[in-house]
Amino acid sequence: LEMESEAGAAGALHGALLSGSLASTFTASQGLLLMIPNMYKIAGEMLPAVIHVASRSLATHALSIFGDHQDIYAVRQTGFCILASSSVFDAQNLAAVAHLSAIKGSLPFVHFFDGFRTSHELNTIEELPEDKILSLVDHDAINKFKDRCLNVGKKYQYGMAQNEDIYFQCMEARNKYYDAMPDIVNDYMEKINEIMATDYKPFNYYGASDAENIIIAMGSVTDTIKEVVDKLGNVGLIEVHLYRPFSKEYFLNVLPESVKNIAVLDRTKEAGSTGEPLYLDVCSILKGKDINIYGGRYGLSSKNTTPSMIKAVYDNLKEEKKNNFTIGIEDDVTNLSLKVDNNFHLDNENYEIIIYGYGSDGMVSTSKDLLRIIGDNTKKYVQGYFQYDSKKSGGVTRSHLRISESPIKSTYYIDNPDFIVVSKDTYIYKYDIIDNLKQNGILLLNTSLSKEDFTKTLPNKVKRLLKDKNIKVY
Repeated sequence: LEMESEAGAAGALHGALLSGSLASTFTASQGLLLMIPNMYKIAGEMLPAVIHVASRSLATHALSIFGDHQDIYAVRQTGFCILASSSVFDAQNLAAVAHLSAIKGSLPFVHFFDGFRTSHELNTIEELPEDKILSLVDHDAINKFKDRCLNVGKKYQYGMAQNEDIYFQCMEARNKYYDAMPDIVNDYMEKINEIMATDYKPFNYYGASDAENIIIAMGSVTDTIKEVVDKLGNVGLIEVHLYRPFSKEYFLNVLPESVKNIAVLDRTKEAGSTGEPLYLDVCSILKGKDINIYGGRYGLSSKNTTPSMIKAVYDNLKEEKKNNFTIGIEDDVTNLSLKVDNNFHLDNENYEIIIYGYGSDGMVSTSKDLLRIIGDNTKKYVQGYFQYDSKKSGGVTRSHLRISESPIKSTYYIDNPDFIVVSKDTYIYKYDIIDNLKQNGILLLNTSLSKEDFTKTLPNKVKRLLKDKNIKVY
């Protein structure tokens, strides 16, 4: 049945679970908010639902269809456990962890990954074998769940009204299930680690064992941070996977004793609060320790977050120590943005392509085909990310394609391509298309102009760049 909204979808999910079916749904943004009343019920009744979320912005002063963590943070009070994936590969593996843990621990999960940046990314990954997942399922837990379903023959009641004599006690009676969940999640992570040769933990540490300055974050930005950590060497990252329940024990297990300064990056804004949600959780866990903790915001509405911006966060921990900062924008009103060193670049061995298209001209689909052909028929790794605006057809599309001999973890736009394709010749006159094209790069242009007319009308700035960069034009 197609429900009229996500509120109805959540009601159907709740009903399916009450009748003893394992049920799951998929949503994002305002859709997740419409599920909140049912989510409280599902969590209160300890039903093993899993909601997979491509995490996205909420409509505030304006609507945005793009990605951040506002929707996830808006449901942290419902009682759902929350598991975060950082990449396409994680989304496959941790989706399984969410389902397995929900069944065994008898609590519902939100499993989320970044909207667009992860949900719309193409990447070469190793597949998790279905038979291996099925071997991990706790069938006794499934039988117990089915045994308490609503059925004429069962002696169960759901949805009663309670007064002050017992409501509070029933709320507290669920504590032990939440206390047990981090160990259940960790156990299933270890089982997935054995199958996939990964190293998942509720919190993963990456970087120098004696780092004094670290970042704490969750979602796709952590892969960018790892690249910067590799370059800088003396810093670190705590990557959050299990956000709820937030386990003090597992967090302190991975926190290096050497740490003096922490920047907590949140992909949301809670206006009027003393800090964003992840920042406040970290402050609560580290209360009384001699560690400086600074909060910052990044990436709202899919704003690009580059390695140079991450370096600015580490620089801030060493020098200015600004709290409640922002990266990715120029804040000349409240002056909260950090200074960024735009000369900071990472070295990589990727072959990088940007394809400019016109919304609905097929260039995004062509880019995906190109990657699938290379990914399926060669030993190379591929990654594709497709940037388009909310105007859909008629807007400018940019396809960012990376091809490499090793796995690709860069979760930001290509800024120095080897090859640029332009499907609509007017873009050359309108936009700074080739400013960042590599020395000796290639430009492929689709035009109906003759060679003479094209050469005559090309802007002087473009001609100069073609000459200085020794660019081959086709």
